[in-house]
Amino acid sequence: ARKMAPAVATAFSTASSSATLPLSMECSEEAGNRRGVTSFVLPLGATVNMDGTALYEAVAALTIAQMYGVDLGLAQQALVLVTALLASVGAAGIPMAGLVMLVVVLQAVGLPLEGIGTIIAIDRVLDMMRTATNVWSDLVGTAIVNRFEGGSS
Repeated sequence: ARKMAPAVATAFSTASSSATLPLSMECSEEAGNRRGVTSFVLPLGATVNMDGTALYEAVAALTIAQMYGVDLGLAQQALVLVTALLASVGAAGIPMAGLVMLVVVLQAVGLPLEGIGTIIAIDRVLDMMRTATNVWSDLVGTAIVNRFEGGSS
């Protein structure tokens, strides 16, 4: 975990998993993951594994619903979850991409887009945290695949 710290810190400060990718690959290899595994899993993860973004979009949508006094039924909450997961896969690895994709989630359940205005005030800090989460999970996923493929780390 200590060898991954530079990549996670860079992800936190840049809020971009794409910009962090070269350093993530370097840290992964220094941690003992094979180059072939690292070269496959990390770019794939930086593209589609946006778990921090999915969590953010779901929580932000539910927060906006509460702020506007909108009661979401179980089916609508499930729709928020599914839409957030799909939108996070489609999100680019650049700063504020999750905020842009939040529009898709809000529209799916008919929530007012004006609610994004309250989220945007703190989004930079949230973006930094969710990007660090995304990069950390990519690195953990790489270590897991490396282990299953017969690696040592």
